[in-house]
Amino acid sequence: MWKRMIFCVFTLVLCVNGNEALMAAEKANPPKKNQTKKTQRHPLMPIKVKSSLDQTLQPSLIWVPEVAKTTSAPLFVFLHSWSGNYKQGNTKWQEQAKKRGWIYLHPNFRGVNQHPQACGSRLARQDILDAIEYMIQHYKVDQSRIYLAGSSGGGHMTMLMAGHHPDRFSAASAWVGISDLADWYRFHLKDGKPQNYAKMILKSLKDKPGASPKIDAEYRDRSPLYWIGNATRLPLDLNAGVTDGKTGSVPFAHTIRAFNVLAEQNLTTPVSKEEIQQLWDDGALKTPQPSDQVMDESYGRDIHLRRNSRLARVTIFQGGHAGLPQPACEWLSKQVRDSSTFGKTTAAQK
Repeated sequence: MWKRMIFCVFTLVLCVNGNEALMAAEKANPPKKNQTKKTQRHPLMPIKVKSSLDQTLQPSLIWVPEVAKTTSAPLFVFLHSWSGNYKQGNTKWQEQAKKRGWIYLHPNFRGVNQHPQACGSRLARQDILDAIEYMIQHYKVDQSRIYLAGSSGGGHMTMLMAGHHPDRFSAASAWVGISDLADWYRFHLKDGKPQNYAKMILKSLKDKPGASPKIDAEYRDRSPLYWIGNATRLPLDLNAGVTDGKTGSVPFAHTIRAFNVLAEQNLTTPVSKEEIQQLWDDGALKTPQPSDQVMDESYGRDIHLRRNSRLARVTIFQGGHAGLPQPACEWLSKQVRDSSTFGKTTAAQK
């Protein structure tokens, strides 16, 4: 009997001491804020890449699957949102890459869009290209499958990169992105006064649109609408929620207008102004085309408009300001491009 009592006391002491040790360890090394079990299982690795323009070291986060150590793997470049940076948690997008065995690259491209070096600047665009080149030099990248995607501000940058550098990617998927910065600035005025996003644009572009020819040139340089016409030979997937602009910050017309530029370049039929207005007013088309009535299970929601123009596709889905990782990566996974064209300058860029 006394032996059993001694054993119980000894066990209790061990448990107390063990719990105290565990609590002390957790206190000394607390879990990082917003760190999920998934990100703990698949930690991202920080890297720094020297900018080929201003020679500064620019950060990114990466994840490389085991398979890429012995054989080439697709590279998935995911771009952070308007108010985010490379530390932004995008776990669902990361998990899509990881479960598919894709190398994951999450560049900073000068961080939050509230200073001149960010917001689609030439420096920011070059940061993405430099980070891609770094990955090619250091890992086994399948250059026929270099995928680009982003949501919101990342959607803006995805379309912008597709327009300025269509030769550098195998395919791009943009979600709820801004295609015209001047138009978006005006959308975020209230009684003529800049609100949050308009203020951020002013910090980035230094003045409002129309202030001078130089300022207007900056707005055009950083607005995908004026460049995406270069991307007629790049598979492009453009998406927006039908209530965005009402329940979200970027009217879905930004996405349709970008598609229409490609449709005009391809000599195919654009989405009409009347159809855009019907979607805005009623959330539905009065006379939908067969392609608008498609059932796409990967989206997990109704499709209100889907049109194609050669390699470009636009989808307006039920919802607001949201990026959907599953359908984006499902579509990207089907796109393969001749790697011999990677990095070559097109006539439009000369």
